[in-house]
Amino acid sequence: MYFNTEHVIKEKIILNHNINDSSNEAFNIAYGIDKNFIFGCGISIASILLHNKNKKIAFHIFTDFFDETNIAEFTDLCHQYNTQIVVYIINCDELKQLPSTKNWSYATYFRFIIADFFNNVLTTVLYLDADIVCNADLDELINLDLIDHTAAVVCEGEKPWWTKRALALGDAEISNGYFNAGFLLINIPRWGEQDISRQAMSLLADDDVKQKISFLDQDILNILFVNKVLFLDKRYNTQFSINYELSENKKTLTPITKNTVFIHYIGPTKPWHAWASDYDSSRYFMTAKQHSPWKETKLLKAHSANQLRYCAKHQFHNKKILSGLKSYFLYFLRKIS
Repeated sequence: MYFNTEHVIKEKIILNHNINDSSNEAFNIAYGIDKNFIFGCGISIASILLHNKNKKIAFHIFTDFFDETNIAEFTDLCHQYNTQIVVYIINCDELKQLPSTKNWSYATYFRFIIADFFNNVLTTVLYLDADIVCNADLDELINLDLIDHTAAVVCEGEKPWWTKRALALGDAEISNGYFNAGFLLINIPRWGEQDISRQAMSLLADDDVKQKISFLDQDILNILFVNKVLFLDKRYNTQFSINYELSENKKTLTPITKNTVFIHYIGPTKPWHAWASDYDSSRYFMTAKQHSPWKETKLLKAHSANQLRYCAKHQFHNKKILSGLKSYFLYFLRKIS
């Protein structure tokens, strides 16, 4: 194991002590988030519980921020669905030295801490990004036998994209399937046996490798997992960007169907943003929100320049001209400030 969890985990917060710790008997789902994704994480958990009311599921949140308001809200969620959530506060000093971008913060590396933390504790953990919403029961996934696969994953894009990533990463085998790391059903013992986290950190420290990668740990995992993963149907990680709604090409809309299990809202516009509320593609998030302690919580307004720019685009697209002009004005002010 690369991460010494005694040093990395600063605090463990157990929400809803009325339920005994039953992680070994439950289907375990883990999230790695920073403070910007706490709201989304809460609704993601609510969506899973809404569609899996009779299943024993344990939730684990690895984060570097969780205040008293968050504790109260997630405790209410536990009581509403009679479940338990455990929060792990992470020391991020080491992670902040790793490569990051505007769209991917150091929190993207939390999934490595998660896998190392559960080594010799659990056999299987489902890692999910917090911008994923559940829309069906998880029976097939819960009963899936990973056998000798290190993880079960879902392809991102199609063959041309896989080939492009294979060329960029220097491994032709990746052209057989490049996966999105927002959904990882991890075989914890296999991860440990192969010392995946240590290998990943070694690659991330290699200057030659850093020149090749564009999607940080997702690229690294695709390199390390060649011929070691089980590819699942895209209904387990149906990727959709709400910004696709801006396209005049209706063929881009929408891959979400009645058979979709997990909807992954990729891109900078998330369903918890106020400017995303007009679209039918956001209703899966909104339905879960209505069945959660956040049902009265307002969607988030645009603050950063990037958010204001997209907010304006969506407002114009939805014929909200005055609102769009105001957002563009605020965007330009933010850009020059």
